[in-house]
Amino acid sequence: MTEPNARPIGPPTKHQLALMIWLCVFPTLTVLNLTLSDWLHSLSTVPRTLVLATIAVPIVMYGLMPRLQKARTWVLTRRRA
Repeated sequence: MTEPNARPIGPPTKHQLALMIWLCVFPTLTVLNLTLSDWLHSLSTVPRTLVLATIAVPIVMYGLMPRLQKARTWVLTRRRA
């Protein structure tokens, strides 16, 4: 429950957003590379990157970033209290 006079949490700064994106992208790409390495090794750089980006972007944008945004809001709300 929020207090009536509580200010809403604003959007992340560009530095916070950069960190959040890195925290989502790096582990996602690492796991995908480890998981798909046997299949990806036969592909050249551009098709391999296309496959990884096609899988990673939805995972990051629809799965991880919303959770990280909620965690950020929770942390900032707790700091104010």
